[in-house]
Amino acid sequence: MRRKKDSIAHDGIIVEITPDFTTVEILSSSACASCHAKGLCGMSEEEKKLIMVPTDPYTVYSEGQQVKVMTKKSMGLKAVWISYVIPLLILLILILSLSSVIGNEAYVGLAAIAGVALYYFVIWLLRDKLESEFVFYIEEK
Repeated sequence: MRRKKDSIAHDGIIVEITPDFTTVEILSSSACASCHAKGLCGMSEEEKKLIMVPTDPYTVYSEGQQVKVMTKKSMGLKAVWISYVIPLLILLILILSLSSVIGNEAYVGLAAIAGVALYYFVIWLLRDKLESEFVFYIEEK
């Protein structure tokens, strides 16, 4: 069993079990979803997400069972870097470097957006490799 401080956990409900994957539904909410005034401002977001976890043949779960879906904290930080930090750095580097070379701001903006789009396309091409690195596991609640 992993230590709790090294993991990120979300409560969920098992919705489907197959020999390969166990599908767990979690409720993902924004930071303001827990605010006591969320009903007044309408800014809170809650979204149901399905997480596919490799089925453990040695553990018996049932559909409808409440569980915790967990992953290593380092995986969460890696996901933030891949999805937010690196594209932001690419955008800033392209804007700052191209603005001195190209005089037209519209072309600089389009080139920077194209650079970030190319980055996300490469991430999409590497999705199978990334999928194998980001592993979730289930723990009884």
